[in-house]
Parts: sequence; C-alpha cells; structure tokens
Amino acid sequence: MKLQPWSIRIGMRHPRSSLYYKPWSSVRTLSASSSRPQYRPLDILENATLGTFQQRCFLPEQPAIFPRSTFQDLPALKQWFKCASPTSGISNPVASLNVEYLHKHGADAFVPLELTESTSTDTTSEPNDKATEIISFRQFHAPLTLFLEWMRTAKSTPQSTRLYLAQCQLLDLPPVLREDFPTPELVARAGKGDVYDTNVWIGHPPTYTPLHRDPNPNLFVQLAGEKVVRLLAPADGQAVFGAVRRQLGKSGSREAAAFRGEEMMQGRERVLLDEMVWGTLVSAGSDAGVGFEAYLGPGDGLFIPKGWWHSIKGVGKGVTASVNWWFR
Repeated sequence: MKLQPWSIRIGMRHPRSSLYYKPWSSVRTLSASSSRPQYRPLDILENATLGTFQQRCFLPEQPAIFPRSTFQDLPALKQWFKCASPTSGISNPVASLNVEYLHKHGADAFVPLELTESTSTDTTSEPNDKATEIISFRQFHAPLTLFLEWMRTAKSTPQSTRLYLAQCQLLDLPPVLREDFPTPELVARAGKGDVYDTNVWIGHPPTYTPLHRDPNPNLFVQLAGEKVVRLLAPADGQAVFGAVRRQLGKSGSREAAAFRGEEMMQGRERVLLDEMVWGTLVSAGSDAGVGFEAYLGPGDGLFIPKGWWHSIKGVGKGVTASVNWWFR
C-alpha cells in the first residue's frame, strides 16, 4: 500500500457565501477528553486570485472553498462525464461516466482499485440489539477496462460489493487522458511550483475516506456528483485520532498518525473514527463547534492545508469523482 497522502468522499449543498471564512483562532480547541467534534460550514473566498489565495489560505495554512467558476474549465469535467438534464429543484444533474471516451484512450492503462465488501451480522434476537456491519477491504491493480465495465453494469445505488478507482496517479494514465487535468495556476504559482502528486478518484456512492492528514498542501476539485469534507485543525485532529487509538490500546502519537495502513479502511479503528467524526450532526447555521464542513459539487474546489485532518464522504445518485493535487 502507498504510504502517500490519502483522500476519498455526502451530499446536499449548503448555502454558498461571499464571506471569508473565520480564522481558526476564533474556534475553541478540542481536548482529547472531549466528546465528538462538531462542525460549521466553511465559507468560500470572495475571489480566487493568486494573491488572495496566498494571503488567506496558503501562507497561513487555512482551509477554504473556492468560487464555483474557478475550476469549471477543466477538460475532464466535460470529457470524462455525461450529465443528465437538470431536473427542477435539483442543483446538480446526475452524472454518468463517459465509458466510450475512456475506453478509446485508456484501454491499455493499468490502474489501482479498491474492493470493499460489507456483510451484516444479525444480532437482533433481543429487542435492543442491532445488526453489525462487517467491512472487508482490498487494494489491487487491474486494467482500466475492468473498472469501466464495472461502472457500466453496476447499479449506482448502495451495494454490498463496491469497486472504486482510488488514488489513481496521472502517471498511471496515457498522455491523452493526462491532458484533461492541466495543473491549475494556483498549484503552479502559490508555492515552489513542486507538484508532489496528482490523483483521480471515481466510483458510485457511497465512497469514503477515514480521518487522516496529508504532509503536503492539497487542492481537491470535485468533478461529478457531490461530496462533503469534514476538517479538523492539526491539534484537534490529533486529539481525536489519539483518543480512538487509545481505546484500541494502540499508540496515538504523531508518528503513528503518519504511517497508516489498511486499518484505516476496515475493522474497529474505522468504526470508531467514523463515529467520532460523523456521529454528531450540527445544523448548517450553527456557530458552535471545532471543525469545518465543506459541501462540494461539480467544479467546486477545496484547499486543505498540510497537516489538517479530514474525512470525506460521497452519496447520491450517478457517479462521484474528484481530482486532487498535492503540491509545495
């Protein structure tokens, strides 16, 4: 398994605001003994100029959502996906994968896939008992054609078995498909211009990335479907991670957080982290809490500073897809 930065993906859109986000210093700090963290909406920047991004986000290492128009011109948005006609009252049309285009240009590609299988253990013999979901997880590489056939035939509704194109590096793809993801100006010019890695993520909801942190700044752009990202500042995320690990009798140190394996995706650690991060719902207008929540639709972008902890979920119909750039 790669020990590189992770990322993966719920879905209604919160009202987009023209206000800058509030600095993290205005939020109380989470202690290791606290209960589950709470979250408030992350506002968007009023513009996506290089100067604003550097001053408000990149240099002070603060998260932000970009104005919607910022990434609408990515070729992949139109080339990789087909969208159904918008329905009255629906903000984002349901998308499907453009299998013909990808098969034509990427039939020989060999890509990383994640296979997730869930089974329920019936423990409902007593009135208060609940069924327990057991998740198994496996990573492997396979031809892109295998994934395309899966996406073409699989129903876009929750299933016990799911296949996910996760952390697929652009280098895994042929040049013609790489050209659909030109490096954004903000990535190329905000820092040293060093793009550490670029990855594509595609699947049918629900998709999921447990709480983790990346060692590099992360520009995350939604391509299709909707996702929600919950973020915690470095110290607060470390406290949550440490509390969960101590429940398991394991180290919750920074070193343990830096080297994560498949325990992120299955077993008791996944369950406990999910409960801590996603178990408490806060109304979109609440100012209480210690974390931020970002709702993303097609073309939306999110900046996740290095060291900020985040977990990502995706739900809804159709296909959900994202691309991210880790850079310095």
